Amino acid sequence: MKVLIADKFQSWGVDELRGAGCEVVHELSLDGDALVEAIRKTECVVLVVRGKKVTEAMLSASNALSVVVRAGAGYNTIDVAAASKRSILVANCPGKNAVAVAELTFALILALDRRLVDNTVDLREGRWNKQEYEKARGLKGRTLGIIGLGQIGRAVAERALAFEMHVVAWSRSLTDAEAKRAGIMRTESAQDVASRCDVLTVHLPASPDTKGIINAQVLGALRDGSYVINTARAEVMDYAALADAITKRGIRAGLDVYPAEPSKSHDEFHSAIVRGGGVVYGTHHIGASTEQAQDAIAAETVRIVKEYLQSGRVENCVNLSAGSRGRFVVVVRHRNQPGVLAHTLNEISYAGVNVEEMENVICSGSEAACAQIKVASPIPNDVIRRIAEGNPHILGISSFAVPQDAS
Repeated sequence: MKVLIADKFQSWGVDELRGAGCEVVHELSLDGDALVEAIRKTECVVLVVRGKKVTEAMLSASNALSVVVRAGAGYNTIDVAAASKRSILVANCPGKNAVAVAELTFALILALDRRLVDNTVDLREGRWNKQEYEKARGLKGRTLGIIGLGQIGRAVAERALAFEMHVVAWSRSLTDAEAKRAGIMRTESAQDVASRCDVLTVHLPASPDTKGIINAQVLGALRDGSYVINTARAEVMDYAALADAITKRGIRAGLDVYPAEPSKSHDEFHSAIVRGGGVVYGTHHIGASTEQAQDAIAAETVRIVKEYLQSGRVENCVNLSAGSRGRFVVVVRHRNQPGVLAHTLNEISYAGVNVEEMENVICSGSEAACAQIKVASPIPNDVIRRIAEGNPHILGISSFAVPQDAS
């Protein structure tokens, strides 16, 4: 199986994939038209990327391409809708960078509180300004507000509690019981979190549902002089509203993500919010960029590719249908011989019934098997009879409706 890795990737991970029997092409410089051509030329079955955009043109460059693995947590750089139309499965590596992002989040919180960047700049320029910088507020007893309590948000909460901070949080999936077990307080909305905290940090993926969720109303609920951290995605925050809060209300911001980030490592970067004044500290979208995180992500990527090679299953797939349309099941018990499934599927096709899902499991001893075929509409009795009588290796067949809550 051919694997094209079009981004930075641990060399031991490349070696491990080759040892598993994959033919690996690793090219760091591929992007845009060059990546389209590489997909076409290599006829890769699996494409692995980190930060590079995967466009519809890339997804349609070769009929061999079956799986795209994002070696990271988010997948907003991949045209998932185009992938789904071409039956290309998209997988990611959720949670493997949680500790790294949580560590950077706290680095930014501490830097804002002690104004470490301004301290350092003044020292380097020969200015001793102790009176200005000894005004730090301190974190103990302060309240940290977290928007989004996935694995990264939970890792941030654990570190906040270790700093003896109070933690309030909002997440669509967070329950009162889960919050109590974690030692935090659940609120009813993002705006409610902002109204209760001294430091607001967001840990949501970029999606249509989360775009601009940290808006002027949420930021307006913060007390003057509060801190705002974004190590998630720029799309989840209204940066114009944030810039206004920084200049008018003394909000301090620690940012790792920005609108319109450069596509290359050494491009020029001009950001209005960075240059707009106030206490704004930033890093270069490096939240997941620790050796520990990259090793964990590489290991998960290797696991996903190996599993696909061995079983055909794609772990952590993000574009499978949320629910099956298969409301009826045909169960075919048969000898493990060629032609049984072809005969069965042909008869179902001739009946004009669409197959929604199918699984064929082999019984111990490998002499017999059982196929479970979910279909969109009932199979007529005469079709069931033709399936049962049309192949000598069929041992039995049954069909029934699936309860609505079972699929």
